[in-house]
Amino acid sequence: MSSSVRAPKGRPRVTARAVAIPPLENGDRLTSVEFLHRYEAMPDVRKAQLIEGIVHMPSPVRAESHGKPDNLLQTWLGTFACENPGVEAYTNTTLILAPDNTPQPDAMLCTTPRAGGRVWLNDKGYLCGAPELVCEVAASSAAIDLHEKFRAYRRNGVAEYLVWLVSERRIHWWTLEAQEYVELKEHAGVVVSRVFPRLALDTRALLRGDGAKVLATLRKQLAR
Repeated sequence: MSSSVRAPKGRPRVTARAVAIPPLENGDRLTSVEFLHRYEAMPDVRKAQLIEGIVHMPSPVRAESHGKPDNLLQTWLGTFACENPGVEAYTNTTLILAPDNTPQPDAMLCTTPRAGGRVWLNDKGYLCGAPELVCEVAASSAAIDLHEKFRAYRRNGVAEYLVWLVSERRIHWWTLEAQEYVELKEHAGVVVSRVFPRLALDTRALLRGDGAKVLATLRKQLAR
């Protein structure tokens, strides 16, 4: 039996079945709660994000400008997580960062989710809080990763933020100091995380797609 709302005479009766959940649209202004409510009702949509209260639904992903670089970045982080108990790596996972920010970063590295920690899992299994490290693969500096997301991650306490600008062949890696992002310094082509001191990245090897060298540099730091 469907529930119904009694309508004045002359007006059609509205049933609960007739009330549809609006689909997500680029540019919608929503809260995280309403965003997830609509996102969950669209199982065919694989990636949507709420950044500073505005819905962003990315274009299809290209192989060389995103898929391949993203895979190399995931391999680097996944290897580190496997070698460090108590650390988790996540790929393309919805993150409830704040009431108006629910991004879906390309990659995240954080301590194991737990109550009272930097990150935790809510009753629906969503990751909540501010991870130690968020990584994004961007086509160019025009992407939201260097603007809206940058501000959202900084303001909400993401300790470190890495952006790989593929077409410009540049990598930026910031760390949070006094509520501002300061870029980590490179030494002989290698950048080392402050939050995870054994996490080293050979940026030159990454930019040329040399995964073996990226992992060799990481393992050298892990052995220290």
